[in-house]
Amino acid sequence: MGLNSQSIKRRIEVAAKRKKADLVIKNGHVVDVFNQELLKADVAIVDGCIVGLGQYEGINEIDARNKYICPSFIDGHVHIESSMVTPAEFAKVVLPHGVTTVIADPHEIANVAGTEGIKFMLDSSDNLPLNVYVMLPSCVPATTFENAGATLLADDLAPFYQHPRVLGLGEVMDYSSVFHSNEQMVNKLVSAHHFGKKIDGHAAGLMGDAINVYMAVGINTDHEAVSRKEAQERLQRGMYLIIRQGSVAKDLSNIITAVTTKNARRCLFGTDDKHIDDLIEEGSIDFSVRLAIKKGIDPITAIGMATLNAAECFGLSSKGAIAPGYDADFLILDDLPTINIESVYSAGVLVAVNGTYLGNQEVKQNQALRQSVKINKLTVNDLQIPMTKGCNANIIEIIPNSLITKRILAEVDIEGGNFVPSTSKDYLKIAVVERHKQTGNIGLGIVKGLNLKTGAIATTIAHDSHNVIVAGTNDEDILFAIDQLQEINGGLMVVANRKVLAKLPLAIGGIISENSYPTVYKELNHINVALKELGASQQFNPFLTLSFLALPVIPQLKLTDLGLFDVNTFRHIGIAEQS
Repeated sequence: MGLNSQSIKRRIEVAAKRKKADLVIKNGHVVDVFNQELLKADVAIVDGCIVGLGQYEGINEIDARNKYICPSFIDGHVHIESSMVTPAEFAKVVLPHGVTTVIADPHEIANVAGTEGIKFMLDSSDNLPLNVYVMLPSCVPATTFENAGATLLADDLAPFYQHPRVLGLGEVMDYSSVFHSNEQMVNKLVSAHHFGKKIDGHAAGLMGDAINVYMAVGINTDHEAVSRKEAQERLQRGMYLIIRQGSVAKDLSNIITAVTTKNARRCLFGTDDKHIDDLIEEGSIDFSVRLAIKKGIDPITAIGMATLNAAECFGLSSKGAIAPGYDADFLILDDLPTINIESVYSAGVLVAVNGTYLGNQEVKQNQALRQSVKINKLTVNDLQIPMTKGCNANIIEIIPNSLITKRILAEVDIEGGNFVPSTSKDYLKIAVVERHKQTGNIGLGIVKGLNLKTGAIATTIAHDSHNVIVAGTNDEDILFAIDQLQEINGGLMVVANRKVLAKLPLAIGGIISENSYPTVYKELNHINVALKELGASQQFNPFLTLSFLALPVIPQLKLTDLGLFDVNTFRHIGIAEQS
């Protein structure tokens, strides 16, 4: 809320105890994230702002005796689109988990629809009880080695910097363009600096000099550390370390030991990509806080990481603490070590109690960004991978619950001069089909680790260009799955013997549902049942893992619509190699 003379006078009157506060939380233990201790004090609130700690009277008073008052949580890096619901539905899920602020990067929808996708996310996240701040997509497309639905240059992004909820330039994942001073990338960095904005990093697999390069140009966050060593190096060079715990990338346990009492102030949490079912069942940043505590982090330190640290990282000077002048975004906890959330307040308004969202449950109908799946009719011939005897194949091997893959070289089954999938060896066919501009591009490969025994799975969620990605045990089911995806304007599809076993329509850009989060949750459960019928691995989420096999910025071997891609050498390679 913007301050004027009247609102300033109201704050002064209440802070000075000449007038009653709108709301006072009394008798609770305040989590002081500045001094890392507990303070017994009332919390006085007026016009959605905390104006005093001490002893206060309020028009409305809540007794928090034997309870804890702490700042509400901030997700330092999230792609709302990965939840597969609109921002309004996303808010209904994360608010009961104590998250009242998110730093969102809409590069998923931007890769499908460009500036219209960014506008959609800004407009649809306006006037929510969830504070949605935006980092503008820096890499659309993510690299030059694939085809997305749009290309965004510095001039396309510049007008958005005037928006009050745009904080900066989103994760810079094209390190090669930074390293080689690519003119378009340099222009984006210059523009962000010109407007005084933040710049997010994406340093997957990078160490040493590469981190120096990022920091030297003002890229000072990273959420891609997967080991203690990587985490320490980022902190040593002055980066903010965003500790990621999502649906695929679960890095917290591996890197939390890098956090000490000396460096914790430079650490925060992010979910990055998390499905709606995991958000409902497991939680959001609250889950990260609980897990950090279980791993030995002091509860108040963990809360500070999820609140004040994140706020300071992104320049949100009125968020992240229970103190005068800070927004009244806070939680009342029954217990500190378990972070048992009784109630959630956003701008001084009660928005959730005991895990239940209290706001409007109406679902707004949306016709935006439909008809985004455009594919020419395909045949079995389009899916053939030529192989000759005596050759080995480059194969993508999945590492469970990791975005990183292995590159393995092995013999495969051949019939009629072409590769054929083998369920006994778990060598399946995988394809990425360009779906934005009907180019006809099809990248083909072989994947190990999905463990399908029959059928095929396909989705239009394929980070970050979001072409169709499909894996299967036979060509007929692969083609059928692609056709069915086009019928529903994109989504998730499970098929076997040319029959649909389960589907999740995502008509908004092929990545977001028009439906309520309970409906999406129910459809996801049907998907999970169908995946078991196919024999899919239960060690990880097959669809989430599949969707990241198209991302050519995370090692080691990936697949784009232009073919098999070696991330270590940053070039496309052939499938067949002489043994």
